[in-house]
Amino acid sequence: MKTISLKKTIEDALENAMSYTEYKTLMNDLLAENKSTAAIQEESLVEYSKLNQRRMKRWEKTLKITEEAEAFFKNYDQKMLWLVVSEGWCGDAAHGLPVLNALAELNPHIELKIVLRDSEDDLINQFLTNGAKSIPKLIMLKEENLEVIETWGPRPSTAAKLTADYKQEFGQLDASFKEDLQRWYNQDKGQTTIEDLQALLS
Repeated sequence: MKTISLKKTIEDALENAMSYTEYKTLMNDLLAENKSTAAIQEESLVEYSKLNQRRMKRWEKTLKITEEAEAFFKNYDQKMLWLVVSEGWCGDAAHGLPVLNALAELNPHIELKIVLRDSEDDLINQFLTNGAKSIPKLIMLKEENLEVIETWGPRPSTAAKLTADYKQEFGQLDASFKEDLQRWYNQDKGQTTIEDLQALLS
């Protein structure tokens, strides 16, 4: 069996990559037809996508970046490509993507690109989280040679710990936990994501 190099996998994925604006337009266009970005259409995924569309709009309006964080990302001088594996129906992606986009927009050296998980199986299989195709997954790449610098995701560090602790105690993530997680995102206001990325690049 022929194995494809990681660089070639990334190059292939980038051919299908979208900007944040293009990603939102795709979501809007699909939802106008009562569809989601999913490979297999389900009504529940359409409803999640509608909810996520509202979440993203809210974060775009309300996200606050501290002066310290803004200075850090503005002054970061390495040219990078931030490749994010996402899906419109994913709640964690709806909370994370507006933050990633806002940080990328602070610096002309950072370009944000998004690909859909279900269209890029080879890529997500190279970046599994505990064996699962969890998203969003941010892959930070050197622009000149597509070397992987760091990865982040699918959740901010505090949310990831809350999730792991709950799974360990109760075996699975139920509706009650998912409500608690949404409350955490609303209270955190994107700050842990910003701190995580700053720590990765420091």
